[in-house]
Amino acid sequence: MPLIVMCGFPSSGKTSRSTQIMQYFIDRFNNENKPNSVHLINDESLGISKDSYKDTRLEEKKSRGTLISAVERMISKDDLLIVDAMNYIKGFRYQLYCIARAIGTPHCVVYCGIPVEIAKEWNSKRVESGYDTTVFDELVSRFEEPDDRNRWDSPLFTVFYNDEAVPFDGIWDAVINKKAKPPNLSTVSKPVSETNYLYELEKTTQDIINEVLDAQKHNVGGGAVKISRTNRTVNLPSRTITLSEFRRLRRQFTNINKMHTLLDMDRVAELFVEYLNTNINR
Repeated sequence: MPLIVMCGFPSSGKTSRSTQIMQYFIDRFNNENKPNSVHLINDESLGISKDSYKDTRLEEKKSRGTLISAVERMISKDDLLIVDAMNYIKGFRYQLYCIARAIGTPHCVVYCGIPVEIAKEWNSKRVESGYDTTVFDELVSRFEEPDDRNRWDSPLFTVFYNDEAVPFDGIWDAVINKKAKPPNLSTVSKPVSETNYLYELEKTTQDIINEVLDAQKHNVGGGAVKISRTNRTVNLPSRTITLSEFRRLRRQFTNINKMHTLLDMDRVAELFVEYLNTNINR
């Protein structure tokens, strides 16, 4: 069964919508005699304090790690899992998408749309459970709105704060009737938590470029270059690839992946070789 990723500003009504969606699926499973369970996880159920969002570099990173671990532990092909959290970083939503894709189960995103002013008003009324004003403003400023042109944000269902109706049938069709895409190399990779992720990403890709450039000096006319960190080869065309071309491809690859921190460092070399082979012959 699939993964439903909730998304929205703090205090945008995500938990209320999550509860509505959960009840809809429970009722429909019962009506159709489907022996499936529905699970909902959020900061409260995982013991994540709102104070953790005051420290984006450490505590918030730990909180996201806790959430990811819970998703990896609970997701399955048999039960529905609803992730009731802000999920405001697109790279984090990409990680969730990868987890679902890796086990071959569908996923969708439900975006709780609301004007900032109203969300802030709702937050101020939550005396004990609201976010600190400074934290609220910082979270809103960092929020990356989902875009259904991104595969990790699609299918996307937007539910506005003043909508009484939730597109339950559409969500059902998207995650129950839709056939999941098979996993691929990038989605099978597990997220990593190394603090030196960016450094390792840069170093690994540069090492590969250096190997290819060195081999190209001695192998005029193209050919396969075995990369030491992986059993894969870079297939060079007959023409000479310039250093500027390699730098451009390396920069594109790192820009795509540096925000995600999702690649297992043991797989970075394989993925970069695959990227080079796909792009150097264009």
